Amino acid sequence: MADQVPWHLSGDYFENCSCSLLCPCLVSAAAPLTARPTEGYCNVPLIFHIESGRYGDVALDGLNVLVILHSPGVMAEGDWSLATYVDQRADDKQTDALAAIFSGGAGGPMAAFTPLIAKNLGVSKVPITFRIDGKTRSAEIPGILHMSVDPLPTLHPSGEIWANIGHPVSPDRMVLAVGAAGNTFSDRGMRWDNSGKNGLYAPIRWSNQA
Repeated sequence: MADQVPWHLSGDYFENCSCSLLCPCLVSAAAPLTARPTEGYCNVPLIFHIESGRYGDVALDGLNVLVILHSPGVMAEGDWSLATYVDQRADDKQTDALAAIFSGGAGGPMAAFTPLIAKNLGVSKVPITFRIDGKTRSAEIPGILHMSVDPLPTLHPSGEIWANIGHPVSPDRMVLAVGAAGNTFSDRGMRWDNSGKNGLYAPIRWSNQA
């Protein structure tokens, strides 16, 4: 939209949902988001590290964000809940910028989810650690999130299975992964354990400009 603040960012992301491998919400014989999640619902944390980025004149370099999504049934049917967790190092302007970007309100990839969201549970500021160690992605929010993913085993010499599954976060290039043991989220009256469940990771390059 013409009145939106122009923004761009690049960095890395990973997620670990509650579906068994492979997540039918994304990969099945049905249209995307129309297959029933393997548990009947989908709980998915998406963790982001911004290597560099700007929202208008506001620099976003080095900051981390967690978005949690809960879908009570088939994802295409909506009624999702969303909560956003912003790096406690962010100042007020950075916090507002990140909340706008990662809620989808500022356009860009996350706006693909906004028609499906019924409840926005708000924004929290927390300490978020994001690490890349070889092909392992991990994140920690003390008392709230402990999460790590590794690529699925493959015969390919790269050690990764890359796929263009059309996921809005990175439509053309994403690694199929699996959650490690002990992957948990606990906050806002919810407790999830996605150990051994479906994972994904990818580099990201986003903008709300055509």
